[in-house]
Amino acid sequence: MSSVLVPLATGCEELEAVTVIDLLRRAGIDVVTASLDGEPVRASRGVTLVADTHLDEALRRDFDMVVLPGGAEGARRLGEDDRVTELLRKLADSERFTAAICAGPKVLAGAGLLEGRQATAFPGALDDVPGVELRGGEPVVVDASVVTSRGPGTAMDFALRLIELLAGEAQAAEVEQQLQRPSGHRQYNGEA
Repeated sequence: MSSVLVPLATGCEELEAVTVIDLLRRAGIDVVTASLDGEPVRASRGVTLVADTHLDEALRRDFDMVVLPGGAEGARRLGEDDRVTELLRKLADSERFTAAICAGPKVLAGAGLLEGRQATAFPGALDDVPGVELRGGEPVVVDASVVTSRGPGTAMDFALRLIELLAGEAQAAEVEQQLQRPSGHRQYNGEA
């Protein structure tokens, strides 16, 4: 079973965090949420999220993927945390997945993971980052082991694409069918 770490920081975008956590768990993927300081996390819209563990505890494990939720303040806090940067680089060096949505791709850029890659993010989040080929109109962009997405409105497409990468297309389709999304809505893989 694949394992995913979702670090949560004060100011994170709750819709993005919860959508990713929920859908990946529906797919049978082992998802661990970790707060930076071990305390409940007050998200960008005032929702309090209680993480499974403290980041220091989570870092004792190996993960197949790290997913960074967005939210400007949450992404800033993740980007300022040396433990997060070190983990992202470690996963990238071992060709495991790093994924981020909304303002989260700026954290990937700060760790040096977007240089020469295609990516998307919340409009303006990567405008001042050199060396990134922005694919702003796409809901989800996969470039090798780096996955990026635009924002709250693309969170479901993002999560389904992550499931496909970790557990296969059939598992992603099964989870999507259970969600009762309108037929033909799949955009996470570029289809209309």
